[in-house]
Amino acid sequence: MRPAAGEVLHFSEDPTIRRFSPHLAPTTVRTTPYVWAVGHDRAPDYWFPRQCPRAMAWVGPKTTDADRLRIIGDGSGTRVHAIEYGWLEAIRTVELYAYRLPAEPFEEADAAVVATADVEPLGPPERVGDLFELHAEAGIQLRVLPQLHDFWDAVVGSTLEFSGIRLRNAVPRPAQSSSDDTIGR
Repeated sequence: MRPAAGEVLHFSEDPTIRRFSPHLAPTTVRTTPYVWAVGHDRAPDYWFPRQCPRAMAWVGPKTTDADRLRIIGDGSGTRVHAIEYGWLEAIRTVELYAYRLPAEPFEEADAAVVATADVEPLGPPERVGDLFELHAEAGIQLRVLPQLHDFWDAVVGSTLEFSGIRLRNAVPRPAQSSSDDTIGR
């Protein structure tokens, strides 16, 4: 599910939206309300239930062969998404919709595109379908991990390009026990 030329996408679990109005996200530090959407390259970042924490990494122009091999693997494509086991059922059963919006009122903002005025969809929302199949068809690895922190630490310390979404919803980092501070016997 990607936008066609002249379009951007907004993904939602709500199939009843008739108009998108600018708003401030609860976690934003920005002061301007926006309508948020994504273009072709970042659409896969949103092939998940809205609240699902995910860590994503892909090969970029500065990625070293060593980092690609270490994190993505040999012959395994150029992109990997990681989620936690606790989200498998939600990914399997979520009803996710894509709204096609005209690209014209949007401008680049970080990894997304934003508009400062109301935007009406170009048509009714489209059911995205099987998210596992969507990843497979796009050649994107989908890894399932007990927790995201170790993977995320490796990714942000690498030369890969990356994005983390809803990481605050991830399983908390394990607390270090006092025995973890002891080296040797």
